[in-house]
Amino acid sequence: MTKAELIDKVAEAAAISRGEAEIVVKTVLDSIVEALHGGDKVELRGFGSFRLRSRRPRIGRNPKTGERVEVPAKSVPYFKPGKELREMLNPQDHAGESTDQPFGTPRDTLAGHGGLPESD
Repeated sequence: MTKAELIDKVAEAAAISRGEAEIVVKTVLDSIVEALHGGDKVELRGFGSFRLRSRRPRIGRNPKTGERVEVPAKSVPYFKPGKELREMLNPQDHAGESTDQPFGTPRDTLAGHGGLPESD
């Protein structure tokens, strides 16, 4: 879904003009960015949370020349889906069982491909 499609959905669901929906979506996204920029965590119950993760400086390589390049430390945004969102997307998973799997990498997808051991 694109930002434009999200704006259309909001306009339809809230019975408001597309222009008003665009302001709503922009305000929500800007608020998330501002909170992260300020070092805050954004938690949307039932959906998930956004936070920043710090990456340490490292030495990389220029793929074209092979030359060593210093990559500076940086912060990157990270989204962790909430329990309700995971359950809606994976209703067949074990009910009531806590899974700390990253979003989009269910255990059965990784099993047998050198990722995770197959479970019984």
